[in-house]
Amino acid sequence: MKGKSFTCGHSSTSDPCSAILQRVASASVTVDTQLISSIGKGVLVFAAVAPDDTPKEVESMAAKVLKMKLWPDDAGGTWKRSVQDINGEVLCISQFTLLASTKKGSKPDFHGAAGGEQARELYDHFVTKVQEMYEKEKVKNGVFQAMMQVNLQNDGPVTLEIQTNPSSAQGKCKAKTDPKAGGESEYQLPAELLE
Repeated sequence: MKGKSFTCGHSSTSDPCSAILQRVASASVTVDTQLISSIGKGVLVFAAVAPDDTPKEVESMAAKVLKMKLWPDDAGGTWKRSVQDINGEVLCISQFTLLASTKKGSKPDFHGAAGGEQARELYDHFVTKVQEMYEKEKVKNGVFQAMMQVNLQNDGPVTLEIQTNPSSAQGKCKAKTDPKAGGESEYQLPAELLE
C-alpha cells in the first residue's frame, strides 16, 4: 500500500443527538419543589443534542420516540406497541450529560454536547415535533437548563438508548493516494475487523 493513507469511521467529530427512553407507569418533574409536569403510563425521554445536529436529526429522534415498540399487544406478543398505540403520555427532559465523554480520567467531559442558544433551539424543536406528531396535551416537558428532580416508576424495567443519523461512513475507509499520483478509492472493511 505504498503511497496511500487510510481514514475510517465517522465523518463527524461528535456523537449524534441521543435519547434515553424509559417505559414508565408514571413520572414527574419538579423544580425548586414545584411540580412542573407529570404523566401516567407512557415514556420518559431524556434527550441531548450535539453541536453538529440539525433540525432534521431532532425530527428523526422525535419520530423514533413515538414509534418505538415498548409494550406487548393484547395477544401477548412482546415489543409490539408504541406509546401512540397504547394512547400513553410522554415526558421530555433535557439532559446534556448523555453526551459526556468519560474516556479520560474521572471527570466527565461535556464538549460533545451542544450548548447555549443552539441547544435550547434544537431541544425546543424536538419537543415541538413530538407534540405535532402526537397529541400536544399528552406531551409534557421539563425546564431547560434548570436543576430538576425527576421521579419515575420504571415499568419492567425497560430502558433503551436511541440515536439518530448514524454515520454512513462507519465501517468504510478511504484510501488516499499520494498527492503526486492523484486519485482516491473507497472500500468496505471486512466484518471481523469491525467487531
